[in-house]
Amino acid sequence: MPTISQPASCQTVLTTFDVTPGTCQDLVEALTDAYETFISKQPGFIAAAIHVNDAQARVANYSQWQRREDFQAMLRTPEMRARNREINALCRSFEPVMYDVVKTF
Repeated sequence: MPTISQPASCQTVLTTFDVTPGTCQDLVEALTDAYETFISKQPGFIAAAIHVNDAQARVANYSQWQRREDFQAMLRTPEMRARNREINALCRSFEPVMYDVVKTF
């Protein structure tokens, strides 16, 4: 089971997706495939988790990377650009935001 990491150079990315109950599971499957086959194998990847709210109207994705540049490089790959176009078609919007972990419990 992945754990939340607090190394000084760790980059945390929280991405929220606005979906409908009809597309929620499709998005979860697309994200799961992306992480299992591609993202988790990229340089600097540490861990990730996918969360769904009770109404299946929001999906949140938490990932950690060794460096901000590792996450940005993954996003720029042709494969991830194509996957993001597919992911975009499954939701009303999505927004990745980078954070620094300042405290874990």
